[in-house]
Amino acid sequence: MSIVGNSIAPPDERAGLSRRHLLALSGAASAAALLAGGAVVQAAEIEELRIGCFTEPPSLDPHWQNTAASNSLSQHIFDRLFHADENQKPVPALAEGWKVIDPLTWEIALRKDVKFHDGTPFTADDVLFTFERSQNVPNSPFSFKSYLGNKKLEKVDDHLIRITTPSPNPILINEIMTVSIISKRVGEKATTDDYNRGTAMVGTGPYRFVEWRSGQHIRLERNEGYWGKKPEWMQVTLRPISSNPARVAALLSGDVELIDFVPPSSLERLQSNKALSLSSKVSNRMIYLAFDHSRVRSPFVKGIDGSEIDNPLRKLEVRQAISKAINREAIGSRALEGMGVPAGQLVPPEIFGSAPELGPDKFSVADAKALLTKAGYPNGFAITLHSSNDRYVNDAAVAEAIAQMLTRIGIRTAVETMPYSVFVPRATGGGPEGLSQFSLFLYGFGGQTGEASVALRSVVATYDKAKGLGSSNRGRYSNPEVDKLISQASQELDDTKRAALMAEATRISMADVAVAPIYFPVNYWSTKKGMTYRARTDERTLAMDTLGGQG
Repeated sequence: MSIVGNSIAPPDERAGLSRRHLLALSGAASAAALLAGGAVVQAAEIEELRIGCFTEPPSLDPHWQNTAASNSLSQHIFDRLFHADENQKPVPALAEGWKVIDPLTWEIALRKDVKFHDGTPFTADDVLFTFERSQNVPNSPFSFKSYLGNKKLEKVDDHLIRITTPSPNPILINEIMTVSIISKRVGEKATTDDYNRGTAMVGTGPYRFVEWRSGQHIRLERNEGYWGKKPEWMQVTLRPISSNPARVAALLSGDVELIDFVPPSSLERLQSNKALSLSSKVSNRMIYLAFDHSRVRSPFVKGIDGSEIDNPLRKLEVRQAISKAINREAIGSRALEGMGVPAGQLVPPEIFGSAPELGPDKFSVADAKALLTKAGYPNGFAITLHSSNDRYVNDAAVAEAIAQMLTRIGIRTAVETMPYSVFVPRATGGGPEGLSQFSLFLYGFGGQTGEASVALRSVVATYDKAKGLGSSNRGRYSNPEVDKLISQASQELDDTKRAALMAEATRISMADVAVAPIYFPVNYWSTKKGMTYRARTDERTLAMDTLGGQG
């Protein structure tokens, strides 16, 4: 069969501003230019956009880590074969289109008019190098192998690549849109430190890298030779301001024009301020409790008297008790002040491949205590809950709330929070044999493909580094039936059948309490009046999605 993928809007169309918005921005001169078919006059170009960011990426290397902060930065500087729009739908970028040669073979046509920031032409060699490098970054806490590991790439010519998969892959385009394309000429000689120094920050994206002063700012300037629609802002400064009050104060004082992750405590104040605008979207990110499923003795579990005991988290009834002890509605309304939607599965129920009928576990202290007794812990046990304190909105407060709820059913829970930069290496393999150092911890996972398969493959599939499975399965949950369903879904080309397979894998893993989903964040951005931020499900904050500036 031969199916040409040409139905997605061209990059220039999706990146362009509407006539109405441009008229509002630039007045009569721009209106005349637009109505005559001409370009917007220089006066409409805004000199600088300053963004107050909740988090700073731990590295500038676009392949070091797959987080919202890392992706937000990299998308300014590096393009992808396909970009995700605000709802995570693929939009052609460095790829012009694709053709399915047969169920195992795809061809991707590349743009011919693209140059890197150093003037080097973009070719298929850069794509092949990127796909190999992104799976093998030394000492990285994350590998793109879960997206790319089963794909063989070949260069047909400078602007055509062929991708072969061992089995049919219905979401190949969604998977390859997760990776930032880098220059082979620069990247084959560069280390992560070279990216952090800025010497390797050479992409094809709408902005060029200027400088990074860790903890202070990242500065970018517009790429005047960009192949696509030039962004509105000539300069962009990303300022990491992890303190919620300080970030809000920076917006109110005019030190920045845009902030992300508006804190719950400031939402009402910003909504009532006529000098500001807000936009919001429910995130695809699941915030959840991860359990140590694998160790007979877990490092942060003790008997109620402080004695050594076997790991109670390996018992289903204990995990069920923990989940039922958590009042998700209260967390959403109190700890998050309305900025969280209770979660009962890995992705929001409207996402393709979810189990739509599956809601959060019903809160019941009585049921939770009964389950603990059934598991052999009528008096409970002691445990430490670990969490970041600067990654998600009110993450430390959520951890404290969960600890109080668990203590009420007899699980005496201490809380230890730490900066995300410290938390991640400890949570993702800092213990013996590459296991997490923690027993019970609060984490987040946001899939980058806009459907459920990546969450299933990453969070609940049995860990297999060689196959790129279970990359976020920190607690080493394993169920052969779940693995079988995930494998079948990954090869099923019929959308109805594939959705049913993923839904069943979700039902089984949630019945096992592989993890305990807590909530999906509702994220807010705030800008000064006259500007609009196009809110995204993937939580990225992009200058390209920030429109206006002379209101």
